Parts: sequence; C-alpha cells; structure tokens
Amino acid sequence: MAKSKKTFRPKARLPKGMRDIDAGEIRIMNDMLAKVAQIYDSYGFEPLETPAFEYTEALGKFLPDQERPNAGVFSFQDEDEQWLSLRYDLTAPLARHVAEHYDRLAKPFRRYAWGPVWRNETPGPGRFRQFTQFDADTVGTKSVAADAELCMLAADVIEALGIARGDYVIKLNNRKIFDGVLDAAGLSGDDKAATRLTALRAIDKYDRLGKDGVKLLLGPGRKDASGDFTPGAGLPDPKIDLLMKYIYSGQGLPLKDVTDDPAEVARLGNRVMKFSGFEDEENGNAFFVIDNNFTITNLRKKFGKNHLASSGIDELEIISDLVKAAGYDEERIIIDPTVVRGLEYYTGPVFEAELTFEAKDDKGRPVRFGSVGGGGRYDGLVARFKGIEVPATGFSLGVSRLLSALIHLQRVGQTRAPGPVVVLVMDFEDVPRYQRLAQTLRQAGIRAEMYLGTSGMKAQMKYADKRGSPCVIIQGEDEIGNGNVQIKDLIQGSALSKTITSSQEWRAANPAQIEVGEDELVRAVRKVLSRHFD
Repeated sequence: MAKSKKTFRPKARLPKGMRDIDAGEIRIMNDMLAKVAQIYDSYGFEPLETPAFEYTEALGKFLPDQERPNAGVFSFQDEDEQWLSLRYDLTAPLARHVAEHYDRLAKPFRRYAWGPVWRNETPGPGRFRQFTQFDADTVGTKSVAADAELCMLAADVIEALGIARGDYVIKLNNRKIFDGVLDAAGLSGDDKAATRLTALRAIDKYDRLGKDGVKLLLGPGRKDASGDFTPGAGLPDPKIDLLMKYIYSGQGLPLKDVTDDPAEVARLGNRVMKFSGFEDEENGNAFFVIDNNFTITNLRKKFGKNHLASSGIDELEIISDLVKAAGYDEERIIIDPTVVRGLEYYTGPVFEAELTFEAKDDKGRPVRFGSVGGGGRYDGLVARFKGIEVPATGFSLGVSRLLSALIHLQRVGQTRAPGPVVVLVMDFEDVPRYQRLAQTLRQAGIRAEMYLGTSGMKAQMKYADKRGSPCVIIQGEDEIGNGNVQIKDLIQGSALSKTITSSQEWRAANPAQIEVGEDELVRAVRKVLSRHFD
C-alpha cells in the first residue's frame, strides 16, 4: 500500500529582526505622527511619499557597508536583471526625486516624509531590521539658517510630544571640523577612506562607550561584554591623542568655577555634563557647564589654523547665534564635538536629538533611550545624479525609539483604544435589521459593528468582551415588538460583578443594562461612552 503524500505546511514565524505591531500601538503611533506632521507643516514643509525600494545604484556608496547589493540593505533583481534595494533611509530616495524633477521644483525644496525603512544588519534587543522614520529636509540652499531651523524644529517636535524641557537636548556639531582634524592627523585621501570611516564611527560612540572604549576603537579594536570583537582604526598613539583632544574641546566651563550652589546646579539642568578622561577628574572637576560660545572659542584655539575646520567653526557660530536669537539657548541646543553621525554623506552641520531623563525598567534597572533622531547637511547626494552641487540638509526622527520613551514616561496611553459597540444578532433570518442598527451608530460617528459570526448569544457576548467593546446592543423579539433596544454596559457590568455575589441579586438589580426606544439609541450609547471615556 502506497504511503499518502505528506502535506507541506509552512511554519508560522516572523522573519528575524522583524515584529508585528498591534492595534493599540498603531493608534498611538498614528496620533504621534499627526502631531509631528503638524509641527513640520507649521515650518512650511510639504509632504512627499517615495517608493519602498529604489535602484541599488541610486543608494550608491552610502550604504552601511560596501558598495554592493545586500551589504546593509535588502536587495533583489527585477525582470531586467537590475538590482533593486529596499530603502535604507528616506534621504537617498529624496535625492533621487530632486534630481529627477530638478527643473520643475521650487528651490529651496522643502519636504517631509515618513514610513518604514529597512536595514540588513544584525538585530538585537530593541533593534529591528524594519522601523519607521519621519524626516524633514530642505534642498537647494547653502544657508546654515536651514540647519539652525532644523535644530529648532527638532526641539519643537519633542516638546509637542510631551517631553519636558530639560529632559532632552539637541546636540550640534559640524563635520568640517572633524574632517579638518582628520586632515591634520594625516588621514586625508582616498587610500585612508576606510580608516576615516572607522574613526568616525568610533567618535560617534563616545556617549555610550566613553573615553576608554573610543580609544580602543581608534587603536587596535575593542571586545564588548559578550566577547564580540570590533576591529579598530589602528591609529598610533599621537593620532589617537589628537582625536581625543578634539573630543575634549567641548568640555565647557568647569562647574567649580561657575557655582557650588546645588539649587543653581539643578537650574542649569542639561548644561551640566560629566566628561571622562581629564587629568583633574579625581579631584572632582569632571563636571562642566556647557557654554556654546566657550566651546566655539576652544575649538578655534585648538583647530582654527586648519582651513576646513575653521570654516566649520564659523558655521557653528552662525547657527548658535541664530538659535539663540530665536529663544533656543543651551538648555535646548548645545554644541558637542562628539556628534559626528555614522554615515559618510554628511558634509557640514550635524545634529542629534537626545533624551536625557533618568529611567528604569520594571526590574529597577537603568534604561537609556539616548538619541531619538538626527541629521545634518549632505551637499553631495544630489550631485551624484546631476553632476552639480545641490546643497541640502535634513532631520530624521526615530519614531519607534521615541514612542518607547513616550510610553515609558506615560505621555501616551498603553492600553487599547475602546473596541466597537457590537450589535448582537438574535435572529439570523433578520440580519438586515441588525445591520441597520449598526449603520445608525456609524452615521452618528460611533464606532460600531454587527456580529458577523454564526454562534449564539453566549458566544457573541464573549466575542464582544474580546473586542474590548464598551457595550452591546440587544434587540430580541420582545424589544422589536415594543420598538425598543437594550444596551448592556460591559465595562460597568464587569465592575459590578465584583460586588454582586448572587445570581438572584444580579437579576433583581439588572445592573448596567437599560432599555430605550430605537430613536433614543444614539443618545443612550453616547451616554455610556461618555461615562467611561470622556
């Protein structure tokens, strides 16, 4: 006897590094995105949507790793054997759009966009291969007023989402300064490109790894707590010392020289920072007060003789003056030389939005949210297509990480939105009657549905509970004869069930259930909803 062929059944599983998002989080995120869009709109940016994937050549050498398909991006070939890649960010698609429609666009071209992006990188806790970004960009102007504006926009967005002033900071720097320092360290030229990129990413991790971690990444490499080894830039000690000198140039004024009053220290808030690696740290002088003018003076004193670095310092000074004139002082926007951003395409001012409040998880362990957005000037992206320089600058908000912070701060709800009012079907031969009741509620702006299954009343009530329904509508033969409907408040009923102990008492009290005429349906349901959700 022949064996029956076994039916193949695929395993129900998520792709590695991906996640499903439930209704509650989607609703919270949509509300958050609407608030961000409102701020972007107020600055005069216009929405634009670009495809999820582009020709791989359009993403170019700015991929996370090497210039080849599937290095940092997810790629595939079309019917013409051309490589396509899922977008790594929203900036490269914008550059392609501007180049393709350059002649018809008003310049400066100002757009905002949001949507998922994909990175073919090793996932980890809280680090996914697909996540949402929300960008604002200005293309077609060299004026650093555009960069200053994005720093202010970032601060406005974070505050509009409920994060208090003092619980975040916008960090500002200029890649020209860092590139000038690299030039002084003998790291210019195409043959040093890989070393420069490694040094760049090492400096970018200073806030997380500190002095010792960065020095290892600039030198032989670093092994993390898990045992994984990250190769370093292999720089000799004198060059490492020069780069560390660059980091320390943003130290600010020693706190001991500013104040010893605890109340004044508290008032200074974000402006007080600790820097590791100073000779007098053991004497208690590792805390400094950030002052943008002081940092600019310090940078100019140490690196101003380099033409490229001097140009970057001048731009920082202009931006600092612009934001201060608009009311954004060091409480919100500070100059921090350690902010260099990890991508190669930045060519001038760079900035990051960082959350600074102290947080702990359910087990009392410290939680660090850190950077929730960033961006900067990228004057070379459009030029790849056009052959002419088209200056541009942009800011990208990390929606998922910021949403986690908002939930942690309880600035947004963590529970599901109320489910729909469910109209129970008491007679499956008279479905149009129940559909009409549901439609009456919808037309009044009330979320409602008719039960679409085939089960009896007990199962229908269980369904309504699982849907999170605030109430159900019941219309049986008796109610139809009287022109009435019954409304059962499931939320109140659940609460009362904890205090009423006998079924006889329950039937006598008949709590949480009322009967009204059909013409009173909408008013009565609104009364139930207002009881629990207004």
